[in-house]
Formats: sequence, structure tokens, C-alpha cells
Amino acid sequence: MSFDPSCIFCKIVRHESASEIIYESPRVLGILDVRPIHFGHALVIPKNHCRDFLALQHDDLHDILDGSQRIARALVSSLGLEGFNIFSNNGHSAGQSVFHFHMHVVPRYSDDNIKFVLQLKHYTGGEMGMMADRIRRALTDGPSTAVNTTNL
Repeated sequence: MSFDPSCIFCKIVRHESASEIIYESPRVLGILDVRPIHFGHALVIPKNHCRDFLALQHDDLHDILDGSQRIARALVSSLGLEGFNIFSNNGHSAGQSVFHFHMHVVPRYSDDNIKFVLQLKHYTGGEMGMMADRIRRALTDGPSTAVNTTNL
């Protein structure tokens, strides 16, 4: 199992740092977030250290989703939730602050005044088809070593 001695989540996995563990399987740990959006906000982390979603081991994918679903069900039943969000921040620009992959499971309420403010874009002309072709090529050819983010 890979481990980064400077990673707080690795320390939690090894029980070297305090946390409130709410779920554990052989590959995954579920903990309460120390800075929750709402009380009950949970993090689902692989026990293997990996920087982000792209570095996540294939074998951990199922267990991350299974753990997230189990925790979401427990939150809904124990807190009487009206809804929940599941998300992951990957990279600085996406808001990732701990560079060990993790999923957030966040309780939601109709009056919680949390809004995701989006500025939706619109494809024009043949832009949508060109974007689809670009993505399909990457899926067919495999990931390139250099990522071009121009016009994204």
C-alpha cells in the first residue's frame, strides 16, 4: 500500500492522526470532514495514496463509489436529509486542498442557501462537434503526455 508520510490522509489511514472514522473497508476509509459544509459532511478516501482522480488505482474505483453510496444512505437515514451532493475537487484550480484523492458526501437541505453559481456556456457553429471529436481522439489514442488546455 502506497503511503506519503507528509499526507494528512495517509496519517489518518495509518491511525497516526486523529479523525472520526465512520466507515472502513479493506481499501477505503470514510471520515467526517473537520471543516464541514454541513454537519455530517464526510470524506471517502482510498487507503492507497494517490494525488487525484487520474492517479486513482482502478481497483479502488468501485470501493470509493460503494463507500460513498453507503455513507450517503447512512446520512439520509440518520439526518433525515432532503438531498446530498457527491463531488471531488481535482487540482488547484478545482479547489483541491489536500492532494490525496477524496470524495465529499455533503448533506443538503432545501433552505441551506448553498448555491453553485455557474456561468453556463453555449457551443456555436460546429464547436460542439469539434470538441466531441477532440475528446473521442483522446479516448481512442490514450492520454497524451502534454495536455493542451487552450480553448477549454
